[in-house]
Amino acid sequence: MGAKEHRQPLPIERLKAVVGAAGWIDDPEMMAPHLAEWRGNFRGASSLLLKPASTAEVAEIVRICAETDTKIVPQGGNTSLVGGSIPWEDGDEVIVNLARLNRVRAIDPANDTMTVEAGCVLATAQQAAAAAGRLLALRIASEGSCQIGGNIASNAGGTNVLRYGNARDLVLGLEVVLPDGRIWNGLRGLRKDNTGYDLKQLFIGSEGTLGIITAAVLKLFPLPACVETALVAVPDLSAALKLLGLAKERSGGQVTACELLPRIGLDFVLRHVPGTREPFAERHAWQILIELTSSCADDVLRGQLEDLLAEAYERDLVRDAVIAESGLQAQQLWLLREAMSEAQGPEGGSIKCDIAVPLSAVPAFVEEASEAVCAACPGARIVAFGHLGDGNIHFNPSQPVGMAKAEFLARWEEITALVHDIAHRLGGSISAEHGVGRLKREEIKRYKQPVEIDLMTAVKRALDPQNIFNPGKVIA
Repeated sequence: MGAKEHRQPLPIERLKAVVGAAGWIDDPEMMAPHLAEWRGNFRGASSLLLKPASTAEVAEIVRICAETDTKIVPQGGNTSLVGGSIPWEDGDEVIVNLARLNRVRAIDPANDTMTVEAGCVLATAQQAAAAAGRLLALRIASEGSCQIGGNIASNAGGTNVLRYGNARDLVLGLEVVLPDGRIWNGLRGLRKDNTGYDLKQLFIGSEGTLGIITAAVLKLFPLPACVETALVAVPDLSAALKLLGLAKERSGGQVTACELLPRIGLDFVLRHVPGTREPFAERHAWQILIELTSSCADDVLRGQLEDLLAEAYERDLVRDAVIAESGLQAQQLWLLREAMSEAQGPEGGSIKCDIAVPLSAVPAFVEEASEAVCAACPGARIVAFGHLGDGNIHFNPSQPVGMAKAEFLARWEEITALVHDIAHRLGGSISAEHGVGRLKREEIKRYKQPVEIDLMTAVKRALDPQNIFNPGKVIA
């Protein structure tokens, strides 16, 4: 269920007055994009969308909502895949969209930090960092539309986690509006601060249930001067893991990304995504896309990659390889990976599982989960791809040829339970980087210890006793 029934009318006019004429939307047609998840799994309702232009406006909105018991759905770029940024269907919540809080407040190259507001689009923040000669290392497919606040609130992952970590690892400080309207200014660019609880970690990954992030201090890194990208065909997943380990050893820790591409997923991309082409003369069951980066402007990295692949070939870990000869060719290789989820759409329904297991368990997980799903649903086409470097596999069965889409998607809970049980048994997580939101709120209770659920509930009640922020998401 969503928010509780109101004891008094929504304070519509008071909220509109806070943000001014340019800061609110109540037209149903204009609000529609903010009420639906882009995959179409969730569609909610709301009578008002607010777009505050400052932290002070956010705080005043929250104070009014706390006073009137009005529930709030914080929203960034609305790229959530678990319904975390979508209001409930009863229309009992207002949406607070942070898109107008989009400034880069400061960049400190000497400290390798930047301070950005929550509504800043990730790609814009990346460009600002690059203009200052620095790298903002968070890299995800939706970076042209997702926003920094949402990235932090969902602890976004992406393709650079292997080297730089999740969003959590890139945040040094936060500014947060609390459920009573107070502002916590924790915008410290410190890498060491042992003065008590690390409060920012409460809000990172909380999906807007504990506070509204309005700004952040993010870590920066030297810009890569040299990037080498290769698509490598491997005999099996065990060989892929051995190749990754060898790459880490031989490159001196310069492996930035290692992505898994199955043959069937590659076929889907080649069939449905313009501008893609078959990378190899022969077909191979598994490919990995591996990227090495260095801040040194020389050709040493290229030699390391070539030597690595030669050694791997001698060890029977590689069947074939294509090394990008230009930035354009590297982009073309990355398109084969980044278009994989999109390419499943034209093939019909697909059931999305975002799991993580220890790297050593990846081959066993893919084998066991594939067997279990195909036994339960003969003909299911298993597309298992993603972030091999950190053990995050997007395990997405596509509907069998000839089966109706609705019939297949009706088995979502049955299929995901099979997959999640296997991931859990292998020491994994049922949500690696997409979060909990509405989609997995009840399911996490099957896998988390009761004490974990109790602790999460206690934190929610302590910080948000009125259940103002994103009610019914993450934790009941």
